[in-house]
Amino acid sequence: MSEATTGSGVPVPVPSGVPASLPAPSSAKPALSDSVGMSYLETPSRKFVTIYLPLLVFLFVLLFPFYWMGITSVKPDNELLSRTGNPFWVLAPTLTHFDKLLFHTSYPEWMWNTVLVSVVATFFSLFCSVFAAYAIERLRFSGAKQVGLSIFLAYLVPPSILFIPLAAIVYQLGLFDTRWALILTYPTFLIPFATWLLMGYFRSIPFELEECALIDGANRWQILTKIILPLAVPGLISAGIFAFTLSWNEFIYALTFVSSSEIKTVPVGVVTELVEGDVYHWGPLMAGALLGSLPVAFIYSFFVEYYVSGLTGSVKE
Repeated sequence: MSEATTGSGVPVPVPSGVPASLPAPSSAKPALSDSVGMSYLETPSRKFVTIYLPLLVFLFVLLFPFYWMGITSVKPDNELLSRTGNPFWVLAPTLTHFDKLLFHTSYPEWMWNTVLVSVVATFFSLFCSVFAAYAIERLRFSGAKQVGLSIFLAYLVPPSILFIPLAAIVYQLGLFDTRWALILTYPTFLIPFATWLLMGYFRSIPFELEECALIDGANRWQILTKIILPLAVPGLISAGIFAFTLSWNEFIYALTFVSSSEIKTVPVGVVTELVEGDVYHWGPLMAGALLGSLPVAFIYSFFVEYYVSGLTGSVKE
């Protein structure tokens, strides 16, 4: 038995066969070397190239159309038609285009028609999609997967194929050139999409909650209204935002089933009423496009937290 001294000078007994002087533990050295080796990722130049530069490019691509619509809507006609002016800046801004759009066209009526049709069609589509998605995902009947797949495939059918038979049905029902023609035809593409989205979110809710409620004597309606729907609020908001956006931007059905100026929606009215032959009134056109995009942008920004959580919950399964 020999002795070894510590750094403080205190002797410590060491068993025989073991060297008296042992090297100091070096467990902290690899961690230090690893941190030093990865430190180049935290340099300002590296951060700029890997984080800030891609974000700047993304923001430019995302916001430039809105900037272009904004400056075009406040440019006077002489600057819009000038070949020597600066296309990316406004020298003498004006609100003449907004005045023409709001007070000398039917744009307020187009906006009201768009809001009414989109809201009613979205709520009706969500009402139907909730029952369809719940039945497919929670009732576990034979052929449920095939039914869900067929619903998704129905959404993939392009509207350019469906509007021809739908036009015949709308005309036979006497709904042509009315708001009901759009309210009743928009769910043909909103319900399949909302159902497919809600199916994924309902699948993420544990089945044990439903089984416990059945044991306690709850019926299917109580389970749906008191358990499933409260837990599926983010999914409902996501499906509602998508359905509202699709109906707000819809063009083919609104162009086919409506002809009167006071019944048109914003996407159709701006294109058909503000373009005269080969003459494009760019100022009112851009003003109408800018005002028409604000409600959708506001809804996305207001419900962004629910929208993201509902979307991730619906696709993670």
